[in-house]
Amino acid sequence: MTTDHENDANQDVLNSNLAKIEALSQRLVAALSRQRQIDPSLQGPSHELYMKAASAYMTEFMRNPSKVFEHQVNYWGKTLKHYIDAQHVLTSGQLRAPEDATPKDRRFAGELWQTHPYFNYIKQQYLLTSEAINSAVADLDHLDPRDKKRLEYFTRQIVDMMSPANYLATNPEALQRAVDTEGQSLVDGLENLVRDLEANGGDLVVTLADKDAFRVGENLATTPGKVVFRNRLFELIQYAPTTEIVARTPLLIFPPWINKFYILDLKEKNSLIKWIVDQGYTLFVVSWVNPDPSYADVGMDDYVEEGYLTAIEQVKQITGEPKINAIGYCIAGTTLSLTLALMKKRGDKSIRSATFFTTLTDFSDQGEVGVFLEDDFVDGIEEEVNRNGMLDSFFMSRTFSFLRSNDLIYAPAIRSYMMGEAPPAFDLLYWNGDGTNLPARMAVEYLRGLCQRDEFAGGAGFEICGETVSIADVDVPLCAIACETDHIAAWRSSYRGVRKMGSRKKTFILSESGHIAGIVNPPSKMKYGHYTNEDLSLEPEAWLDGAEYTEGSWWPRWEAWLKRRSGARIQAREPGDSKHPPLADAPGAYVKAEKSL
Repeated sequence: MTTDHENDANQDVLNSNLAKIEALSQRLVAALSRQRQIDPSLQGPSHELYMKAASAYMTEFMRNPSKVFEHQVNYWGKTLKHYIDAQHVLTSGQLRAPEDATPKDRRFAGELWQTHPYFNYIKQQYLLTSEAINSAVADLDHLDPRDKKRLEYFTRQIVDMMSPANYLATNPEALQRAVDTEGQSLVDGLENLVRDLEANGGDLVVTLADKDAFRVGENLATTPGKVVFRNRLFELIQYAPTTEIVARTPLLIFPPWINKFYILDLKEKNSLIKWIVDQGYTLFVVSWVNPDPSYADVGMDDYVEEGYLTAIEQVKQITGEPKINAIGYCIAGTTLSLTLALMKKRGDKSIRSATFFTTLTDFSDQGEVGVFLEDDFVDGIEEEVNRNGMLDSFFMSRTFSFLRSNDLIYAPAIRSYMMGEAPPAFDLLYWNGDGTNLPARMAVEYLRGLCQRDEFAGGAGFEICGETVSIADVDVPLCAIACETDHIAAWRSSYRGVRKMGSRKKTFILSESGHIAGIVNPPSKMKYGHYTNEDLSLEPEAWLDGAEYTEGSWWPRWEAWLKRRSGARIQAREPGDSKHPPLADAPGAYVKAEKSL
């Protein structure tokens, strides 16, 4: 029995929470009022796709009605059986869930999803319905393969969005948390929701990591070095040596400018940058500027001339070496291949070898991200950048998040908004939320010329800096690392691009895991292995079938490859020289520039 004192205390808590909810509701309305108006073409595929789907379904019904009826009857039968099983258990006086043959799903791992008759019923029915919808779409025969791939993807997005785990009234774990905390979890969740809306100008972007737990240059990107050159597009960082002798040939990394470079230097224990320095290399890294609307006219030509070629020249001047080794990651690898092809045209032999991390050069098969590369989306992007001078990082981040929506949108939203939990102190997720913008001209040139028209690998050539270049012009020794479950740069497409390059000496390594974890894979963890096969004449599946698997990181294998192309050992170099005095400590100023709303 509760005492009057306890009742008064509970009432005080309730009144306090009600007051908080009222204040938060006012802030919520204010935040939503500032939400930007987003072009519908950037919110989803055009209606034409769904019209095609409807037409294909009707064609299927007219030509093969038995197939459609079979789908329906199968679904009705499973649904009816499920209902009868649930009723039978309840009428027998047992308050438990019926037999559950649905597949395991991380979204429903909690005990109440399995044992509570109401929540288990909802879960089973959702999974049965999901299976029926996905099967119906998969069995559409009268639809263009590209359209079918897109329809399957966006159908899956709708089905995932409708999961009962995503709604408070049908999520037993969130409801139980609310009861256990006397509603405090819901108040905390509302506060988290309002905070995210306010931080993003009314746009709903789920905070994935504790933003107060990290500071770039303090506990992230801490490998010692100096900024030794700066222009409007990038800062050039030269890292301080940790060994007495180093390889003569310097190494220059070009990270992607759709994210910040410190993914390669998160913490000491998983920093590829520090690991490379510790192996005895003079390492330079480009830190790209985060463009604002004043960069609207910056295009691929500018990134090559003012970015790549300028950085290469500066490294040569600082070290006094006629040749360097270069690395390109993701889009920076694509652009490195363009630069190498241009250098071949110009007779510039400054690059001794090139390494490509998760790089697409052949866009004939765009992988999962290809669903966003049709005209309905790209037309919308072109209108957006022409209007604003840049592609805001919000759109890129949202696109990549929806490729893994359950992991990067719904699960974090449930934890934050329904469970009232604070975001975790997770460095990788912090970096993931620290996005960058793209200049208007560059974004359109990349999407139209490379992604859509595949001009570099499959067309008449790509125009860059006054020259027409093709993938066969890339002829330096190269090593490419792709990742097995990469949802951004599919490994098979990466492999096909490497096969088309003109180099006589090629190495291809397939790492386990995805776009980030497969690259940021330090040897000390022994977490993900890798595959190798010297026969690059094979098609992707045959190459993998004949590949040798090695446990552990690919880093040592790649370093052995690089060492053979890095010359003799010399006395270690300190950052800069008399003509390149250090401008700032690493990681520099460009990487710390914050997004303004």
